[in-house]
Amino acid sequence: MPALYQDRAGISLFSAQWSTGEQQPIPEKTIQQVVFALQRFRATCKDFGVKDESIRLIATEATRVALNSKEFTSEIKSSTGIDVEMLPKEEEGRIGAHGIASSFIKVKGLVMDLGGGSTQITWMLSEDGEVRMSEKGSVSMPYGAAALSIRLDEANHAGKKAVEELRREIVNNFKSAVTDINLPPELQGEADESGLALYLSGGGFRGWGFVLMSQHPVQPYPIPIINGFKTTPAAFKDTEMVQAAVHASQNTEEDSIFRVSARRASQVPAVAFLVSCLAEALPTITNVHFCQGGVREGSLYSTLPPKTRAEHPLVVATSAIAPHSAPKLLELIQAATPLPSDSSTFPGALISTSVLTAFVRSLYVHASLLKDLRAAAALRYTVSGQLAGLHGIGHMTRAALALLLCERWGGRGSLPPSDEDFYTRLLQLVGAKVAWWCAYIGRVGALVAEMCPAGVVGAAQDVATITSSWKKLAKGPHESVAGGEVKLEVAFRGNEDVVLLADALQKALKLVDKVGKRKHWPRPEFGHEVDLKVFTEEGKLKGKRWKGKEMQDGQAGATDMDMDD
Repeated sequence: MPALYQDRAGISLFSAQWSTGEQQPIPEKTIQQVVFALQRFRATCKDFGVKDESIRLIATEATRVALNSKEFTSEIKSSTGIDVEMLPKEEEGRIGAHGIASSFIKVKGLVMDLGGGSTQITWMLSEDGEVRMSEKGSVSMPYGAAALSIRLDEANHAGKKAVEELRREIVNNFKSAVTDINLPPELQGEADESGLALYLSGGGFRGWGFVLMSQHPVQPYPIPIINGFKTTPAAFKDTEMVQAAVHASQNTEEDSIFRVSARRASQVPAVAFLVSCLAEALPTITNVHFCQGGVREGSLYSTLPPKTRAEHPLVVATSAIAPHSAPKLLELIQAATPLPSDSSTFPGALISTSVLTAFVRSLYVHASLLKDLRAAAALRYTVSGQLAGLHGIGHMTRAALALLLCERWGGRGSLPPSDEDFYTRLLQLVGAKVAWWCAYIGRVGALVAEMCPAGVVGAAQDVATITSSWKKLAKGPHESVAGGEVKLEVAFRGNEDVVLLADALQKALKLVDKVGKRKHWPRPEFGHEVDLKVFTEEGKLKGKRWKGKEMQDGQAGATDMDMDD
């Protein structure tokens, strides 16, 4: 569900209560700041036409445990007219877990939410809109980023023994928590064998994730969105590297880390301590995923029916811009994309039917722009363009769709110099295999779009049909890089002028053919050959870029394209 408006007040209710080292009531000044923020938000809701009964105000632990909690919520009610929903401790964990479920197409593993005052942990299996988690909900422990900062400071002042006692306490409590949530058989088996995925939410973890982005092998990291960022267990557990990066960033403003505020930076030592404890307490971890979803997203997601939750975010987000003949356009592109049975050859998990559907629906989005802008705008479409705010997809999916759409408008050769580096970093992020298939499918999309300039396939079958097949190459000197060959046939129903007189069509065919040449692969270490044949109803094609072959009258003529002009 797209957000029309988002705002955030820089108020920490936990810090306001613990500013002296001991808990105190929420100060009157803080209460007035909260009331003002909520009054402003309600006025904004009115401007958007939101009815009062559609406004929910949800309070979590910092309000629940406040010494003057009742007075605080009463002041909000009297000043804004809005009732405060106080989430019970167990319900807060469940809603927070649903926020994590809303952040991904599929969740399978351990999930954790690191707030200011507490940390919740549970297991989750979420797929096709159905969400399963521990019957006990989440186990909540008092190790939030702000709370742990206070305890760690106290322990450091008390000495090494106190620090070790705090470490043992946290490790033992997390071990007990993993036992208490009772992993289901399917997760227990993975925990004993390959390991579990870890999904992280909450401000403390998001700050940690942004620091890891700043240290990623691909630099500058091309996607400035925490939701869907994935890293390795080794990088996640490298507390020395993260702390060193934060320390260096505090020297000058130029070295500051994107989205890591001074407050988040001050909590990094505590989060590092927690991460080191997790490394000792949790089962083996395979991948670590960061997400934006929390109580706000989870409260909405938990109310949606499974059928709605099962819909792919990309498919939903692009439904309003789909061209007239989107399903038939998809069929044409799929007809040109033979799917090798070997998953190591074709990244079907990433370039899925849902991603291809979003690609087809977005084929014409940038058509109204000047030619100079189309490829660049398409490249940024999922990162800082119309789909940038889309919730629920990973960084690899964003990058793949961006590359597909960029190739649809000519790829690297159509980009201004200012965007070439960004294009290269996206290629590095997705890897050589995904990069090649994005280039091939993106260029096929350009070919299909030239056949159907208005997105209408009503007469497309009078223009051309497409067929393809896959051939695994025999052993040869380039076997390590060229994994196979795509045999692509495009049959135009018309005379040779259909192709020869359409410059854009010739260019589209040329780019499809080129991607099969090793020197034109997006990345030199991997690619496939393309055997492109073009048919017409006449026996011969003429022109600079074509070489024809005489055929008998009434028989289709096949031509191989000569692209080495």
